[in-house]
Amino acid sequence: MQTIGPSRRLVLRSAAIAAAALAVSPRAWGEPMPSPTHTVSHPDPWQGLHIGIASYSLQRMPVDACIKAIQKIGVSYVSIKDFHLPLKSSMEQRKEVAKKFRDGGITPLSCGVINMKNSDADVKNAFEYAKACEIPTIVCSPDPEAIPLLDKYVKEYDIKCAIHNHGPSDKKYPSPYDAFKLIEKLDKRVGLCVDVGHTARTNTDPAKAILDLRERVYDIHLKDLDSSKPDGKAIEVGRGVLDIRGILAALREIHFEGHVGLEYEKDLKSDPLPGIAESIGYVRGILAPAPASA
Repeated sequence: MQTIGPSRRLVLRSAAIAAAALAVSPRAWGEPMPSPTHTVSHPDPWQGLHIGIASYSLQRMPVDACIKAIQKIGVSYVSIKDFHLPLKSSMEQRKEVAKKFRDGGITPLSCGVINMKNSDADVKNAFEYAKACEIPTIVCSPDPEAIPLLDKYVKEYDIKCAIHNHGPSDKKYPSPYDAFKLIEKLDKRVGLCVDVGHTARTNTDPAKAILDLRERVYDIHLKDLDSSKPDGKAIEVGRGVLDIRGILAALREIHFEGHVGLEYEKDLKSDPLPGIAESIGYVRGILAPAPASA
């Protein structure tokens, strides 16, 4: 697998700078940054990956504040959770919220996680929701009996479904492999959202799962853990035990085109922004080109 990025010391420094910048920058308080004296053209810092935020991470914020927070973090993609757009919303509300994100320079690449009962109306509503928002992928956790309905509606709507695994406590889909066994013979638009943290907690290598299941991986929930044991807890990306470098290398190796959404589950009831900024800074540091040798 291709090695990417600079040393861990440089990566950690990049993450620390990102978190500190959020804390002190005028942009953190909604004020404009001063105009630079000159402009420098830089290559894509994300190396072709669509790094963004799962809006679940900002669940206590209303939509407008959520958009501003994502802008401050410096990413351009989002997976919309129903905290910011309820599943029972009207067609007009769906279009309005999706437009707010896009007008803010943030592209919704997926939505969810959406739980789906074995009900035609329930599953169809999720597809209508995504269609109204012009979102290409639904991240979902369907009842196993509802999976044939996914097969039906991906064909009708031409919208992908990505079944999300929730780790050892999930009786339906602990790991991505468990979900894949149920969908491998279905329409290829029925796929997977690999949650790297929950995957690791099942004693499964997330990077290997991404490579093994590459043809059906449509969304990623990126995070880190203090332990890969079943009771591992969320922590800032880069401070934990997951091989983030290996995960990003696997995504680059398969030329992944879906959303790589940071799902930051720490500090949800207080202030998640510093941890989110640090996590995104760490990812950016890993993806940064190695400095030229003297």
